[in-house]
Amino acid sequence: MKKLKTKRQMLLYAISGMGVNMLNLMMGSYLCSALIASGFGKDVIAYQTFAQKDLVIAAVWAVFGLVAKIIDGIIDVPMASLTDNLKSRWGRRRPSLMIGFIPMVAAYLLFLVVPNDGATLWNTIYYGVVLCIFYSFYTLTMVTYYATFTEIVDSERDRSFISNVKSVCDIIYFILGYVGVRAMLNGMNIRTVALIVLPLSLTMMIPMFMIHEPSTRSGVGEKTESVSIIKSLRCTFRNKAFILWMIVYAFMTFGVQLFLSGINEYFSKAGMSMIYVMIASFLPVPLTLMLFNKIQRRWGFGVSFTYVLLTFSVGMLSMFAASYLPAGTAKTVISILCGLICSFAVGALFAVAYSIPSELAAQEEKKTGIANSAMYFAVQGLFSGVATGIGASVVLTTLKDTDTVFYLTAISALGTLVAAVLMPKLPKSLKLLGKEKSEK
Repeated sequence: MKKLKTKRQMLLYAISGMGVNMLNLMMGSYLCSALIASGFGKDVIAYQTFAQKDLVIAAVWAVFGLVAKIIDGIIDVPMASLTDNLKSRWGRRRPSLMIGFIPMVAAYLLFLVVPNDGATLWNTIYYGVVLCIFYSFYTLTMVTYYATFTEIVDSERDRSFISNVKSVCDIIYFILGYVGVRAMLNGMNIRTVALIVLPLSLTMMIPMFMIHEPSTRSGVGEKTESVSIIKSLRCTFRNKAFILWMIVYAFMTFGVQLFLSGINEYFSKAGMSMIYVMIASFLPVPLTLMLFNKIQRRWGFGVSFTYVLLTFSVGMLSMFAASYLPAGTAKTVISILCGLICSFAVGALFAVAYSIPSELAAQEEKKTGIANSAMYFAVQGLFSGVATGIGASVVLTTLKDTDTVFYLTAISALGTLVAAVLMPKLPKSLKLLGKEKSEK
């Protein structure tokens, strides 16, 4: 694959996934929630639900949500093998992007079809199947895109640069999603807002023009070993550093995604301004990400990411405590401060999802000649899919059903605290990743 050489090219490339990620945010944080009316305050129910009533059977939907996430994780593996080994005249990655992108957008549109017959088993099955289709092809699209982080630049520094820019882009789409979309929902129904967001997905066309690969149809492409799905999985799971990192990553993902998935319900019940808290959480991220990188250069990834996990936990626990304060100016100010605490963590929480797998995959390719970078992101998707399914489907649905959404932030903090406790178990090579060597 032709390498990107300038920072301008890398910056543009890192922006590419923002629109598709925005669709995923809409699906996970708004559209799935819009199917169940319970859990929303009376002042927002007309805008944040499709029909102001339940459209699915809650207990069955919770199972479907978990199954969809597990399928999302499991299907990562064959999808990764597809993009790692695809034979075509255009190479591996560009065809894989299009194979994933078109059905994903179709499933997104199908999810906006609203029946009139209320919560029935048929409606629950329909939305569950469409959700599985969306996540499956979203997976192929993004696994392919993330896999190119290993291949489209030459060095750890460049991969770190793309990952950090991608993390800032994540913050931008979070601001759009949790501030911009939330503001639109003050006067528009979620279905209309979802259609307004849809054109942003066209940012994924950027890699179609920037990726340049030779044909792989006749085996005349790059000199990397084409491996079977079994061999690729075996190679990935034998990477001890990566698997230990996946355990940490799963607990972190549980905590973060539980909060993000239930964010609408939490703020509608907690008496806080979601817009103010999200602005405080996301706007400082470029600066706080610089602090994270500075700590990593000084002490390595082990210290820097432990700091991030503990900071996020403190922010979540502080928000949990603040939710019990009486409404007023003091509560608003304290909740904004809680969001500010979280801002010292959120950028890095997303950056590591790109930088660590791409770097470990690059090291493995250099060592063995096996180019299976997509499989690393697929296995990461498997771990995160199960963790997200437990948090966003089982735990969140239980909290909504028992009207105990207030506990969401406390449980989120528990997940990231467990991840922080497990950080010392990582191998030394991973804990020292990114540390600059001192010159004698």
